Amino acid sequence: MAPLPQLPPLTLASASPRRAALLRELGFAFEILPADVPEIHHEQFTAWELCQVNAYRKARCVAKRMPDALVLGADTLVALDTVLFGKPATLEEAHQMLEQLQGRTHQVVTGICLLHLRAHRQVVFAETTDVSFRSLSGAAIRRYLRQVNPLDKAGAYAIQEKGDLIVEKIAGSYTNVMGLPVERLRAELEAWAAA
Repeated sequence: MAPLPQLPPLTLASASPRRAALLRELGFAFEILPADVPEIHHEQFTAWELCQVNAYRKARCVAKRMPDALVLGADTLVALDTVLFGKPATLEEAHQMLEQLQGRTHQVVTGICLLHLRAHRQVVFAETTDVSFRSLSGAAIRRYLRQVNPLDKAGAYAIQEKGDLIVEKIAGSYTNVMGLPVERLRAELEAWAAA
């Protein structure tokens, strides 16, 4: 599928290979220019608010360098009640995260910002998916962590990598859990092109 003719050139402000693969599957031509901005984590914000702020900051950073491009910024967080999980810094932290998530239902929230600086247009939104984990023993968590690198993944897991070992069920967008809600993104890009 070719890009929608009314869209400016698309730039993905992310180094995530999963987001790039999902965007390719949508059929859009795009270039990748990862944003070099620290993600904000603040307990006074909800996951829904934070991931949109971070997505905007990433898109804005890249859009300043590429004002004629339609820049896509994204940020994914895992939320269990009021506790937010970003990417773990160590395997120990990854194990602790999975220990807290096991046997419970959490939310995966992905914030998206579409920003075209030259045209002064932006759209910011977030999608939420409920993910229920199986009850996991310490041994099951260690087995999962031996098979998957958790350090670049919010909540220390990837649903598309051995997810069946830890995930019991999901309610909502599967691709959102991977870091890019493609159904909503496609609709937003079509609406952008039609405006």
